[in-house]
Amino acid sequence: MPAAVAVGAAAAAILHLTGLERSRTYSLLVTALLGLGLYASTRSIALTEFRNRVTMIALAVTVGVVAKIAIIFGVMYLCFRKPDHLVLAVAMAQIDPLAVAAVRARQRLSPRTNSLLSAWASFDDPVTALLTIYVTAFLFGSGDGRSSFGAGFTAFAQNLFWNLVLAAAGYLVWRGLCAARRVAWRHRRTALTAVRAVAVLATVVVGLATVYFSLLLALALLGLFVRPSLGRLVDGTVRWAMVVAMFAVGLVLVGGVKPLTGVLLGTAAYCAQALTALVLTMPRSWRHSRARLMLAQQNGMTAILLALLVEPAFPGAIGVVVPAIVTANTLHALCNAMWDRFDPPKPDLETSGGVTPFRRSPTRSPLPEPDR
Repeated sequence: MPAAVAVGAAAAAILHLTGLERSRTYSLLVTALLGLGLYASTRSIALTEFRNRVTMIALAVTVGVVAKIAIIFGVMYLCFRKPDHLVLAVAMAQIDPLAVAAVRARQRLSPRTNSLLSAWASFDDPVTALLTIYVTAFLFGSGDGRSSFGAGFTAFAQNLFWNLVLAAAGYLVWRGLCAARRVAWRHRRTALTAVRAVAVLATVVVGLATVYFSLLLALALLGLFVRPSLGRLVDGTVRWAMVVAMFAVGLVLVGGVKPLTGVLLGTAAYCAQALTALVLTMPRSWRHSRARLMLAQQNGMTAILLALLVEPAFPGAIGVVVPAIVTANTLHALCNAMWDRFDPPKPDLETSGGVTPFRRSPTRSPLPEPDR
């Protein structure tokens, strides 16, 4: 990834590229990358996780996100007295789902903590993405002249309405395709292939529409139920999207990096997660997961894309967010390594009490099998 940043910076210097962040193409590209990340994060959620942890997830992505933003912004405002740092606070207030997936793969967390942290990271991405867009519009106005919403609450309500309308329409279309597949299953294989092709095409068309009109909440909601069999393609596309995002970072990193501001922002984000998780896990049932959740803050692709998205309105945002991400991830590695030595991971209480631990549900097929 650093190589992609270096290539982007070199290309900007050699070709004398300036003002890219103010172009329509740049805005569409970054919004598309962000939309892809949001869809991939919600698409990867096992719906059983959501049902089993719905109360805690709802608290984490509402009260928790707002509390983290308030803590981060409070620290930044006390140090710099700049209200526009609220945008940076929002951009850093989420936990990166790709980084969480890497932690899950190493099996450092108990099943109970794993399930909550995975769902938390996936759901707070769209929340902070939307907040970043609306806060940027409110503080700076519409930076690219393309946004369909303005800076007021009326525009916010209109955008929310169209997000919900598009999500509902997408759901109805998807259910119709499910019904068509059940009919096609009883007939010829060609008909079944045609229905699958239409399902994939509809997903792509709706995705492009959500990106063009900045209806990213609809895209995140669609990821919960619109799941054509594109798992490997989506995962591979996300990896390449990260490379493209880092290349874009290099293109607009003309203002340089602000390490001191970034270190403070990253430290504030990490501490905000610790304080928020401490409060949210006060119920006795979560005491064995408390420390792991407090030390779980990581940032990555979403924070980078949000910084790229607000760069036109807030020049220099990317130069602050990049070192902030490095700081937060470094703190994560150090603090978790120290905690592992002090208190190695133990089996979850759900396993020790004879209850089958929560497991991630198997990957669902793109459309339900026909009734037998």
